[in-house]
Amino acid sequence: MPPPPKSWKDRFGALEKMYEKHFKGGEFCNNCSSMSDVWPAPKPPAVSPTAAALLSVLFTVVYVLPFYLSSATRPSPQLTRDAPSSIRARIRAVTSSSILSAGLTVFVLHRSGDLAAADILRLLGVWPVSPVDSAKTILLVAILFAGPLFEYGIVDGQLKDWVRGRDVIQTLSSWIGYRNYVVGPVSEELIWRALIIPLHILAGFSANKIIFLTPLYFGIAHVHHLYEFRLTHPQTPLLLAVLRSLFQFTYTSLFGFFAAFVFIRTGNVYSVILAHTFCNWMGLPRLYGRVGVQPGEPIGPPGKSDEQARGEHVHGPAWTLAYYVLLVVGAVGFYWQLFPLTESSHALPGAPKKG
Repeated sequence: MPPPPKSWKDRFGALEKMYEKHFKGGEFCNNCSSMSDVWPAPKPPAVSPTAAALLSVLFTVVYVLPFYLSSATRPSPQLTRDAPSSIRARIRAVTSSSILSAGLTVFVLHRSGDLAAADILRLLGVWPVSPVDSAKTILLVAILFAGPLFEYGIVDGQLKDWVRGRDVIQTLSSWIGYRNYVVGPVSEELIWRALIIPLHILAGFSANKIIFLTPLYFGIAHVHHLYEFRLTHPQTPLLLAVLRSLFQFTYTSLFGFFAAFVFIRTGNVYSVILAHTFCNWMGLPRLYGRVGVQPGEPIGPPGKSDEQARGEHVHGPAWTLAYYVLLVVGAVGFYWQLFPLTESSHALPGAPKKG
């Protein structure tokens, strides 16, 4: 009988072998008398699928519900979600709910999965830290946003401010920036990636099911913005508000698919946090219009028609053409580099491989 694994790497390797054997099928045997010997019945998962789903719903509710339990966090026509007092109160609520959910997850992983502390940290993507994996993930996302980076950095001339870090300081010094680029990415990736995904791994879900199922909780968690938007924008028709909410659900779920994929492939929660921050900072890419101007804004200075300004505009059609070419090149490059730039020795059990 082989000696029990000692190091965290040995223990996690044993966990991966257990996943392969009990969740994906038995090992072939040359001296077996029946099919039950060749393919032994898989053992029940450490966490039942129902328990994993219920805990995921619980974490989602615990994250969102406190926003509506206090007048300090509850949106109203007089108090928007962007008010500094509301942001501070919501940060306190999110911190408490994240700690509660993390504690419950660790308890379940330890008791149901019978995992040591090092294995739990490994499944949560907290340890070991891999700056190389994080850097490759950011490079992958930067490839996808090649067009917007060109527009903001070159066309709009923000590259110097990025290099000097001026934008970072100004943005993080505001409560909105701190919420959007620090608290939001950290807490959301902790809940919907680092906590929910390990529960589904121990519940025996395949990597593909995890990647396409767990982000739906993440998307649903943003549906409550419809209620907030209706309170603060009562003049907006209901249909437009619903369409806006459906659009938000769609792109948050799409990002969730990517984040779940990266988390499983790298076993690194820091990678998805940085990717989340980067995507929040970039926003949705421009899909129409010419670069250098906001959609719907006049091209030239006040007092001049668009026809007159077109002849004086410093950014000619070539800049716009370059943007859309880079937008397509970035999407293709993202597709081709998706697996190479997420390859990691710290991948979680059952991580998808390029077929």
